[in-house]
Amino acid sequence: MILIISKNSDRTTIQIIKWLSAIGKKWIRVNEDELFEIKVIKKRIYLKSQRNDFFLDEIQSVWYRRGGINFKRLQYDNPSINIHMNEAQYWLEDYVIKNLESKKHINTQTNAHVNKLVVLEVAKKIGLEVPDYFLAENTDDIILEQTIVKSITGNVILESINKNEDGVMYTTIIKETEEKNFFISFFQNKIDKDFEIRSFYLNGTFSSMAIFSQNDEQTKTDLRKYNMEKPNRNVPYNLPKAVEEKAQLLMTTLDLNSGSIDFIKSGDHYYFLEVNPIGQFGNVSTDCNYSLERKIAEFL
Repeated sequence: MILIISKNSDRTTIQIIKWLSAIGKKWIRVNEDELFEIKVIKKRIYLKSQRNDFFLDEIQSVWYRRGGINFKRLQYDNPSINIHMNEAQYWLEDYVIKNLESKKHINTQTNAHVNKLVVLEVAKKIGLEVPDYFLAENTDDIILEQTIVKSITGNVILESINKNEDGVMYTTIIKETEEKNFFISFFQNKIDKDFEIRSFYLNGTFSSMAIFSQNDEQTKTDLRKYNMEKPNRNVPYNLPKAVEEKAQLLMTTLDLNSGSIDFIKSGDHYYFLEVNPIGQFGNVSTDCNYSLERKIAEFL
């Protein structure tokens, strides 16, 4: 049995499930809104929610897509007993998560989110080229028009920033200074790119796509500012072997066996930008005819 940990709204999960069913693999999907009780039946750990139930030893492989397994905890009237039983329940939950993560898997719940600053430091030590970057709380050292600012977090979506509206934090070129200090922000040298590269990594294999975002003013600085009327040209691409080897070492060091990796090509240089363990890869799969959804299903 394959366990899929995801979110209700994730369309990629549906595509993987279709392939799993097509090739005859059994699966169970767990969403973030489920609360599981941990039980024991005839010495076997049994998990049950309002929607799903399974024995822990039934699971042979796990695909962590998004969300997480959440647990229902018992509460006790006596404060001392409640504290003690909370700890007992925590260790049971911890065992369940660690047991699942010890099985064949694509990423895990505990390493689904990476620290961008740590990743960049590791990438530089490994030998990947990284555009110079720094943290600052003012624009005193900013070179205008030559510096960009981008989110320090992995999540760039601001949910419900206005009524019924979400917001997105885009990469922006700094064109003017600020008089007042602000919260510590991430700045990076702007690279004049030939094109961008999105590479989907799965267990030692890279499937890469060149994105000619620099040809459109709307997507030149941040390709996520999609131009639906004139989409960027996307084509299959092979990274140099030396770059792939360093990127694979980075993923191994981060204990990730899957993720979306972004590069910029500028002349003879390949600049590493970031890795997202749960990043989107649907456009890489479709535009380049890689059939990544099938490869994921077959791996599981």
